Amino acid sequence: MSARSQSPSEVVVSPHVSVLLEEAVAALAIKPDGIYVDGTFGRGGHSRKILEQLGADGRLLGLDRDLAAVSAAQSIQDPRFSIHHHHFSELGEVLRAQDIQRVDGVLLDLGISSPQIDEGERGFSFRFDGPLDMRMDQSRGQTAAEFLAEASEQQLTGVIKEYGEERFAKQVARAIVAARTGGDALTTTGQLAKVVAGAIPKIEPGQDPATRTFQALRIFLNQELEELSLVLPQCLDALAPGGRLAVISFHSLEDRIVKRFVRSEQDRDDLPANFPVLAKDLPQPRMMAVGKPIKPSAAEIKRNPRSRSAVLRVAERTGVA
Repeated sequence: MSARSQSPSEVVVSPHVSVLLEEAVAALAIKPDGIYVDGTFGRGGHSRKILEQLGADGRLLGLDRDLAAVSAAQSIQDPRFSIHHHHFSELGEVLRAQDIQRVDGVLLDLGISSPQIDEGERGFSFRFDGPLDMRMDQSRGQTAAEFLAEASEQQLTGVIKEYGEERFAKQVARAIVAARTGGDALTTTGQLAKVVAGAIPKIEPGQDPATRTFQALRIFLNQELEELSLVLPQCLDALAPGGRLAVISFHSLEDRIVKRFVRSEQDRDDLPANFPVLAKDLPQPRMMAVGKPIKPSAAEIKRNPRSRSAVLRVAERTGVA
């Protein structure tokens, strides 16, 4: 799946390969007449697999904030399927507009898709010299170039450290501000990658020095962690008893949010220690984890190196209100 190294003028786009395709769709335990949500349509790999298992009375709603993904979804001519240009944090709003009270499953494939990485003009990749955009939804929001032009050194340090887990965040932030102050506006990915590379004193083997900074800016600008925190309670509210939530995460920041959310719904004993109450009177779980976290097989990682950090967590809605 990963594109070979190339010059900025030579753009070879890798096809999008859905990660943990079989495992994620199997985790939803598809009912032929059920209603399902693919909260991150991407290029439709998971959606098509779900449609294969749905019967004539089944229904699938696809959501994506990326207009290119919404456009790609038009190729699915199936009356059981509809695509919606929405952030997945707007799940509740979409369901209400469709007059849907409950769904039987929600799938969230987090992170960034291959087309977003491999199309230089989107500004996500340091491998191609393109405009510093980084917005998943190009119809709204601040671009990376706009943010870098006005953010303080302190704010840059915080973003790069928190979202990129970059130990040299302060040095990178200082270098960005210095470049900006010196009259070198950072408007392309190549310019930013060069500044970051010059600020990192110790490079990790096998990893471009700009990796963590680009990740941090992407997560921050697209409010990815906030979006995830907003959608999880909406999934809980939308799921019918026995309905499944399947979430594929690609880094520890995302996975930690999913893990903590499911655990908080499963272990709802928030009473003080030694509080006199019978076990049967404790708040009962509204959601239960299903099995252990699932990771890609060695064969999948070999076919698709970008899947190597993926983790699939599955949870099921109970009948408790």
